[in-house]
Amino acid sequence: MLKYFTSFCLALTSFTALSQEEELAKPKAKDSVEYKQEYGLRVGADLSRPALSFLMDGYTGFELVGDYRITENLYLAAELGNEEKNQDESVAFGVLYDYTTSGSYIKLGIDNNTYDNWFGMNNQITIGGRYAFSTFSQTLNNFSYFDSNRVFAPDGFVLGSNEPIEFNNLNASWLEFVLGVKAELFANIYVGITARISHLVSSKEPENFRNLWIPGFNRVTDGSKWGVGFNYSLSYFIPLYKKAKKKKVKETNTKSN
Repeated sequence: MLKYFTSFCLALTSFTALSQEEELAKPKAKDSVEYKQEYGLRVGADLSRPALSFLMDGYTGFELVGDYRITENLYLAAELGNEEKNQDESVAFGVLYDYTTSGSYIKLGIDNNTYDNWFGMNNQITIGGRYAFSTFSQTLNNFSYFDSNRVFAPDGFVLGSNEPIEFNNLNASWLEFVLGVKAELFANIYVGITARISHLVSSKEPENFRNLWIPGFNRVTDGSKWGVGFNYSLSYFIPLYKKAKKKKVKETNTKSN
């Protein structure tokens, strides 16, 4: 009897040890650490336009920027600005005409953050898009007649008029593909830079003239509806509420020998 009881105890011990080994070999459930992410509104200004206003003759402009976080990686974004630019069109023999464009624009769209932040960080590498609309006016300050024979004005062009001609109620719309980077410089203070490729969708042009420069879009070239742009922003984040995000932590399991 003792023999059978001893055998039973040994078998039970072996079974218990085997069960413990199998339990240790199983992956443990991942623990979760709760982290509160801040959601809110970020507002700021483009720094490049005031710099260009100071450095470039005939240009003044400003732009306000903002975005609102709606999910972990998705942001509603907008830019609102005003620009005025005076420039001329020149050919080999001199200035053909001089004009001034002035107006405002608004850009609305989304940004998607593709950067996988370290826990607690809020930096961004974004891909996004905008629909933009601009209203503006153009003033033809003076113009000359193009004379290729060079008979009446061998040293220049024949003067057409020095009287300014104003064209009002002009508008244009376009789409933008936007690549951007934002980094948290200090708590809630961000610096950012974006590069944009734009495609002109519509343009209301004045009679007997063309839209050669559009506020927010920049220069319009012959035979092309594409443009490029950028901004360099400084903004402040206003926290409105928090949402929990769970960070999963993996445990390292060791198999007992």
